[in-house]
This record gives sequence, structure tokens and C-alpha cells, in this order.
Amino acid sequence: MTDRFPSLVAETLVAAGWSPDRRDDGRAREWALRIAAGAAPDGRQHVVTAAAVEAYAEFGGLRVRPQGEGEQIATSHVHLDPFLVRHSAATLAELAEVIGAPLTPLGEEGDGTGIVAVDEQGRVFVLDHTGDWFLGANLDEALATLVLGRQPRRVRGDGTW
Repeated sequence: MTDRFPSLVAETLVAAGWSPDRRDDGRAREWALRIAAGAAPDGRQHVVTAAAVEAYAEFGGLRVRPQGEGEQIATSHVHLDPFLVRHSAATLAELAEVIGAPLTPLGEEGDGTGIVAVDEQGRVFVLDHTGDWFLGANLDEALATLVLGRQPRRVRGDGTW
């Protein structure tokens, strides 16, 4: 397990209910269909990426609550439930246009202060009141960033970070 995650991240995930064999494909399919079916008032709908479906299957529903100080910044709680941020279609569409890839909601960061989303390549971002941030090239890296309190990289106006 620690080959995949740093030991503190693995311990925090296990405390949240995760295990290496945790997987619910039925939940993942149901969540993907429900997220795709919702529409913003302006008619925009979420695009559901394969990376999001994978995340829903393995991590769906987890409330990850790291303890202690972070390496560079404060650690951050994350609740991997896309329905908490289901009304973010327009917001995610704006960032998707900047980075050039569709985004799917994964959940909320910081007890509701940020929207966590994944693109079609599996890259994970958080959008909050301070800006848009790149958390990692995949969900494993993003979880390590949040749990260990590593500084994410800001997404610039040209879609780079």
C-alpha cells in the first residue's frame, strides 16, 4: 500500500474507509449518469470523464481528514462526493476552456471552500475563492498534495501551471 501512497497518505485514506481493494463500479456508473444528467440554469451540463468514473469507483464517498501540519501549507480536507458540487457546471466549463480539457466534479475541498475536479487525462484541480490550482497529474498525487499540505501550482490564464 505504501508503494502507491506515502505512508501518511495511506494511513489517512485507510482511516477514511479506503482499502486497496475498495471498488464499487455500480456506484461509479450511477454517479456518472446522475452527474451527466444535471444541467446548470444556462443549460450547460457536466462532461463525465473516464478518470472521474474511476475515482468514483475507488474513492467515492470518502471524507479524507488529514491531521497535523502540512509540509508547505495547511493540510486540506476533501470529501469525494460530486453531488456536493453538482451545481458547478458553468464554473468547471470556464476552467475547462482555459486548460483545453473537459472537467468532471469529484467533490469538495476544505469543507466546501473548493471544488475538486478531474480532466480527461486524469489531472486533478481545485477551484476556490483564491484561484484555480493544479493538484496533481492523477488523483493519487492530488490526494498526497492535500493530505501532506504540499503547495499546489496556480493555473495561469494561458492554461499552464
